[in-house]
Order: sequence, then C-alpha cells, then structure tokens
Amino acid sequence: MLIPLTRQTFEELIPAVATSDQYRYCWGKLSDFLKRLLISAVCGSVWIIIEIAVEGDSIKSILLVLGLITILYWFWGPVVDASLRNLKCRKYPYCGFWQGKILDYYITEEVTSEQESVNQRGDLIIIENLERRINVEVGDSKGFTTRIQAPLNRSHKKLHRGQVAQLIVMSYLEDLSRISEVSDLYIPSQNLWVSDYPYLRRDAFVDLSRWVRSQRDSRKRSRTPVE
Repeated sequence: MLIPLTRQTFEELIPAVATSDQYRYCWGKLSDFLKRLLISAVCGSVWIIIEIAVEGDSIKSILLVLGLITILYWFWGPVVDASLRNLKCRKYPYCGFWQGKILDYYITEEVTSEQESVNQRGDLIIIENLERRINVEVGDSKGFTTRIQAPLNRSHKKLHRGQVAQLIVMSYLEDLSRISEVSDLYIPSQNLWVSDYPYLRRDAFVDLSRWVRSQRDSRKRSRTPVE
C-alpha cells in the first residue's frame, strides 16, 4: 500500500529543526561531547585574544555575539547536525506513506570506526571497531523491497516475518514510481521502531498510521452487505 502525502504533512513528519529524539541522537557519546567542548574552548580562547587586540565598541559588540555563539558550540552543535540530516530528506519534493510486511531479518557486524595503533614490533596496524546491527528487509505485493539497518537492541526480539511494516518513502517523481530514500521503520503491532537516526517525528507518524488504519476499516465496513 502506498498513499501519497502532501508537502505540509511531509514537513510535519520531518521538521526542519531537530526534534528532541534527533537532538539526543546527535548529542552522541561522552567522547563526542568532549570533542565539541574542546572546540568551544579553543574558539573561546581565540575570541578572548581577538577581543583584547581589537579596538572599537562596534567591532567589540559583534565579536561578543560571535564569541558567545562559538563558545556554546558544545550545546547547539547537535541541532545543526540533526537539521542537516533532515535537510537531506526534505530536499525530495514528493513522499508517501508505505505499508508492507517484513520479509526477512538478520544480524551483521559492521565497521563503525577505525583506529591506528602500533604493535610490539613497531608496525602500524588498523583496529576496526565493530557493531552488531539488525537488517530488516521489507516489501509489498507490487514488488517494492528495501532494507533498514539499525544498531541491534533487545526490542528487536519482537520482530517476526510477516509483520506489518510502515515507513515514509521519498522521491523526485510525483507518482512515486522510483523511490530514492526511505525513513525509519515502524512496526505498529509491537509499537516498535527500527532505525539508526530517527528521521520521523514519531508521535506524528503514529497518528498518521492510526488514521490510515481507521480509513481502511471504514471502507471495509461500508463494503460489507447489510443482511
């Protein structure tokens, strides 16, 4: 099942500004926070040096604003990161609500990062950091298939082949005949999300899912013959 959505609905589902879930994702681990904090500290030091060296009240006022912005990079950095991720989806002019079923799922190990190190003989070696990820293949009766990958967690034990799966598809074509991108995956029967980055405003998508279901149920009841 594929239902075209209006641009307004699309922008409600994937907002321009980061949602709370997206902000938490982009906040990252402690190491990510420390990197942003270090950048803020360096920028703050440079700002102080320039502030001392420059004369003129008007210039100092501009430098003050710029300095405060750069010092707070540790805080607003995740907002920019999430907004740029959203922009990659919002560039598509057309989207639709897609519903199909889980065809298969399996676990793989993916390289998330690499580190350089030196062994006892002094040779440079590359250490790969691996992460276990769930791969979920979904499809519909019309032949469309796609795969969603996400970090493995305990909630994925609820996944089963044949479960109804829903997501948003994005395209450059108005008839959605060629899908260029897909969103996070939602399993309504388990209220379960499968995703890495949470592109969708989940409360809005759940409301949309319930509305689609209510519309289908209404059509089924209207087709039922009266005895």
